[in-house]
Amino acid sequence: MARTVWDSSVGKKTVMAVSGIVMLLYLAVHMIGNLKIFFGAGEFNHYAHWLRTLGEPFMHYEWSLWLIRVVLVVAVVAHAVSAYQLSRRDIKARPSKYVHRKPGSSYATRTMRWGGIILGLFIVWHILDLTTGTTHSGGFETGKPYQNVVDTFSTWYGNTIYIVAMLALGLHIRHGFWSAAQTLGAGSRTRDRALKTTANVLALLLTAGFVAVPVGVMTGVVS
Repeated sequence: MARTVWDSSVGKKTVMAVSGIVMLLYLAVHMIGNLKIFFGAGEFNHYAHWLRTLGEPFMHYEWSLWLIRVVLVVAVVAHAVSAYQLSRRDIKARPSKYVHRKPGSSYATRTMRWGGIILGLFIVWHILDLTTGTTHSGGFETGKPYQNVVDTFSTWYGNTIYIVAMLALGLHIRHGFWSAAQTLGAGSRTRDRALKTTANVLALLLTAGFVAVPVGVMTGVVS
C-alpha cells in the first residue's frame, strides 16, 4: 500500500505537503530561537546549550537534538525527492513549454524549483559554517554560537548568502503553504483567501525574523 501511494502523483504531493509542514514548524521555532541573539551572548549561548540538554536526564546529552536533526533530514530528503520526481513527470507529460504562462501564476510559483535548489545549497553551507565550522571564517569556537554568528555576519558574503536564501525561503513558503493546504484538502472557495493571506503573513514574518539577525550584526545592534 505504501509503495502504491508513493508511486502516485497524489501520494508524492501528500509527502511534499506533510514534510513541508514539518519543516515550516521547525523554521518557526528556529526563528524564535535565533531572535534570542538580541538579548546578548549569555542568553543566546545558554539557549544553544539548553538545546543539547533537552530531555535530560531521560535523554542523554544531545540525544533530543539529534532526534530533531534526523526528523529534519528525513523531511528534507522526502520533500526534495518528491519535488524532483513530480517535476520529471510534469516535464514528460508536457515536453514543450507553454507559449503563455498560466493565468494568475505568481513569481513565487514560477521560481519554486530554483528556490528549492537555492535553499538546498544554503542548508549545506549553513551546516558547514555554523554547525561543523568547516567553512567558518574568523575561527570557529565550539560552544560559543553567539560569537560564531557574529563572525559569519561580519563578512559581506556571509550576509549576502544568508539574505538571498531567506528571500528565496519567503517565496517558497508563500506558495508552498497554500499548495500544501490544497493537497491536504484544507482549501475551498470560502477559505482560499484566508489561506493565501496566512501564507503571505507567514512568509513575511519568517523572512523578516531570519533577516533581522544579519541586519542586527551589520548595524552594530548585535556585536
